[in-house]
Amino acid sequence: MLKPTIFFILLLVGVSSKVQANLDSLWSVWNDTAQQDTLRLEAIKTIARKIYLNSKPDSSLHLAGLQYDLANATGNKKWMAQALITQGDSYYFKGDYTESLAQYEKAIKLYKTLGNKLAVASASGSIGKVHKKLGNHAKAIQYYTRNLKIYEELGNKQGIAGSLLSIGIIHWEQLDFTRTLDYFTRSLRINEELENKFGIASGLVNTGTVYKKIGELDNNANGSYEKAIDNFDRSLKIFEELGHKYGIAACYNNIGMVNYEKGNYPEAIDWHTKSLKLREEMNNKMEISQILNNIGNDHYAMGDHNKALDYSSRALAYAREIGDIKQIKEASHSLWKVYKDLGRYQKALSVYELHIELRDSILSEKNQKEVIRQEYKYTYEKQAAADSIKAAEAAKVKDAQLLVQKAENKQQRQRSYFLYGGLALALLFGGFIFNRYRVTNKQKGIIEEQKEQVEEQKSIVESAHEQLGEKNKEIMDSINYAKRIQSAILPPVKLIKEHLQDSFVLYKPKDIVAGDFYWIETLDEHVLFAAADCTGHGVPGAMVSVVCNNGLNRSVREYGLSDPGKILDRTRDIVIQEFEKSEEEVKDGMDIALCSLQGTTLAYAGAHNPLWIVRNGATETEEIRADKQPIGKYDDPLPYTTHRIELQPGDTFYIFSDGY
Repeated sequence: MLKPTIFFILLLVGVSSKVQANLDSLWSVWNDTAQQDTLRLEAIKTIARKIYLNSKPDSSLHLAGLQYDLANATGNKKWMAQALITQGDSYYFKGDYTESLAQYEKAIKLYKTLGNKLAVASASGSIGKVHKKLGNHAKAIQYYTRNLKIYEELGNKQGIAGSLLSIGIIHWEQLDFTRTLDYFTRSLRINEELENKFGIASGLVNTGTVYKKIGELDNNANGSYEKAIDNFDRSLKIFEELGHKYGIAACYNNIGMVNYEKGNYPEAIDWHTKSLKLREEMNNKMEISQILNNIGNDHYAMGDHNKALDYSSRALAYAREIGDIKQIKEASHSLWKVYKDLGRYQKALSVYELHIELRDSILSEKNQKEVIRQEYKYTYEKQAAADSIKAAEAAKVKDAQLLVQKAENKQQRQRSYFLYGGLALALLFGGFIFNRYRVTNKQKGIIEEQKEQVEEQKSIVESAHEQLGEKNKEIMDSINYAKRIQSAILPPVKLIKEHLQDSFVLYKPKDIVAGDFYWIETLDEHVLFAAADCTGHGVPGAMVSVVCNNGLNRSVREYGLSDPGKILDRTRDIVIQEFEKSEEEVKDGMDIALCSLQGTTLAYAGAHNPLWIVRNGATETEEIRADKQPIGKYDDPLPYTTHRIELQPGDTFYIFSDGY
């Protein structure tokens, strides 16, 4: 199934040509420490949000950190909160949803201390957006209705329009297209009143997407496809006028989808390919995964299974990298169809089980009921406030009715006294009879009770046995799934061979998952590779390996480091920061041997794990010793030492974990 693009209007930030043209002047303001702090903060915020957020989220994250540090140093909570919002948005575009939520929550706390309701509403909407992306619709609608309530209190029409749109998206993902169209249309009307071009363009994309879906369901009986194309064309013109790449890419994608539904597959591929090119320029992994899967479905419809397999496999890899469960569901469904047609039934079964698991999670009855409950909870609260005035008037009438009722109750009580007296005598006689009956049956009851206890104990034992078997299966399933996740972070042998031709990897974990891992990355002319051993075995060790692997990636990709010693210094800082978030002290970390190869120069740094070199023709092994301190918490830590070695033809070198 092709996946459409729907706009979340509050958090899509376009790159304006005017701002781009002023980039040099903005940098000069930021770098001039003689300037006022507020001018410097405004400059760095503009660069981070309006220039780099969509296209280079890593750069945006770094610049927002500079903004936060300056605001914190001057005690300016407003600018601190704005920096946290930018960091949250950057993590969102990077696909790191846990960090994104953490930054938004911090920002809300600061905004509440400042009494800024408008900012609290906006940040609540951002949190709702992340929960929606994670498939937690109940949480998402809870935050959306919260920010809608604030916007209505403030009379903020733009905010109301955005909240209506967000709630509509939840109904879209719950497959309730009638309610979706209602919310989207209400949002679009408000933006038309405000003459908000971006809001109008976004609204046209969204209503067009719903018309396209309705066209699928009714076989275009009411011309729904034509309505969809009309909305997309109108939206595309506005986005082109605004120079908004994300919007243009969305329109290309959606026009491609309508062509797909109408059977115009070559045209669908053309439109989708144009959309993919723009999204790759912006490095938006969420949308890249979506469009790759759409192109895969286009090729599948044309009978080209090899291309379909290639595109949908790439889509699944992107979706798994960022943890987008809805897109994992879509890509796994596409791959299931391809594998089945190719006769690769084992592969087909594997991806189909993944698709069903995630589909049931997203569309669970509990999730749907909670969405409806949250929405009607908000509606009820509004209605209750309106009804309070009516209730006060009704109370006056009720007081008068009570006076009449009291008089009638007095007469009724007198009649009741006579009735209760006779009833008491009857109860005394009945109690005597019942006591004799109870003595007679006492022995029989004891015997029956003992028999029931025996049966109950037998049932408990059988149930415990069944539960033990189920729990064991659940644990093994979870561990096997963890293995698939851990395998995804290990570089493929093909990639290693591409950069290190005469190399080999010997990887034999003791358990299903392990704390040992290997790693490779390139930066400019440097080939960086490592063998690492994280504390712990099995699942705990594997969890630590994910944190440490992420630390290495960030040190190279985010901070641009190629010197092994400096990479280990930065990785240690990142790992410590991650574990310090826990309320309990975490002393886990890793031992590692890390190398950088540039030409014939080999640079090495290590934490406990050494480097071995066997020179050509030598009879002894040369050992480069590691620093005796782990990557993690350590008393009196020192910078890691980088050793540089000139290699000769025929030299061989080895790095390894303590398992060997």
